[in-house]
Amino acid sequence: MISFVVPVYRSAESLMELHQRLAAEFSAGFGGFELIFVEDCGGDQSWEIIQQLAIQDPRVRGFRMSRNYGQHNALLCGIRAAQGEIIVTLDDDLQHPPEEIPKLLAKLDEGFDVVYGPPEREQHGLLRDLASQITKLALAGTMGAANAKHVSALRVFRTRLRDAFADYRSPTVNIDVLLTWGTTRFSVVPVQHVARKFGQSGYSPRMLVRHALNMMTGFSTRPLQIASMMGFVFAFFGLAILAYVLIRWLLQGSEVPGFAFLASLIAIFSGAQLMALGIIGEYLARMHIRTMERPPYVIEQSTQDGTVHSL
Repeated sequence: MISFVVPVYRSAESLMELHQRLAAEFSAGFGGFELIFVEDCGGDQSWEIIQQLAIQDPRVRGFRMSRNYGQHNALLCGIRAAQGEIIVTLDDDLQHPPEEIPKLLAKLDEGFDVVYGPPEREQHGLLRDLASQITKLALAGTMGAANAKHVSALRVFRTRLRDAFADYRSPTVNIDVLLTWGTTRFSVVPVQHVARKFGQSGYSPRMLVRHALNMMTGFSTRPLQIASMMGFVFAFFGLAILAYVLIRWLLQGSEVPGFAFLASLIAIFSGAQLMALGIIGEYLARMHIRTMERPPYVIEQSTQDGTVHSL
C-alpha cells in the first residue's frame, strides 16, 4: 500500500485534478493507496474541497492545521498519519506529474530506502532557481549525503524510516534531514517538471534562503565550525600585520601607519567577532525555543470516513 502525502497551501484549483490523476495511475496494479491532504491554513477553499473529496473517495484523508506552520511541518503531520508501507510526498501544484512516480517506485525496489525525483529542468524564475540552489547546497552540508544536492519535493521512501524521528518535537522541521537519521541508502531519478498551471508558489526566494539558514543552524554545527575557523584566520592575520609593523619599525625606522590603518584593523576584527557572536546567538535562540517544547504542528480538524472531526 502506498500513502501519498500532499501539503496543501492555497491550491483549491489543482486538488481535484491531482486526485483524479493519482487515482487513474494507481487504482490498478498496486496494493491500494491512500491520499493524505494536509491543509496548512492557506485561507482559500482548499479545505472545503478536501472534505468533498473525502466524502466521494474513502481513500482520501484530510488534516487541517490550526495555523500556518510551513510545508515541512505539514509533511511531518501527514507522514506520521500514513498507514502504507511506502510514502510518497509531492506538492499540490502538479509541477511533478503523478505519472512519473512509478519510475521512483521502481528504483526503490532496487534496494534503496529513499528515492528523490529532481526535475530534469527547473520551471521557475531565475531568482527562484538561484535561491533553490542555495538551499540545496545548505542541505548538502547539513545532510552529509551524496545525493543531498538532488533533493526534491517529490520523494518516495519506506514508512519504517519515520521511526528514526518518531519523538522529534522541535518546531523547526526538515524532512530531508530527518530521513538521514534512519538510512544512508539514497538514490535519484530525474523526472519531468512542468510549468505551474494554477496559482503562485508559496515559496519566494527570500523564504528559500531563510529555509536554508534554518537548516544550517537547526540541524548542523557547521556554522559554529566556520565561526571558529574565521576567528583563527583573523587572529593569524592580525599577528601577521603586527609582525610586519614591528619589523618595519625596527629595521627601517619607518613610522608606524596612522589612524586609517588602525581603524581598518579594528573594523575587520570587530566584524569577525560580531559575526561569530551572531552565529552563537542563533544557536542559543534555537536552544531556548526547544526548551519551550513548542509542537511542530497542531491539528484543528481532520476527516475520517468522510466525516469532519474537530480536535
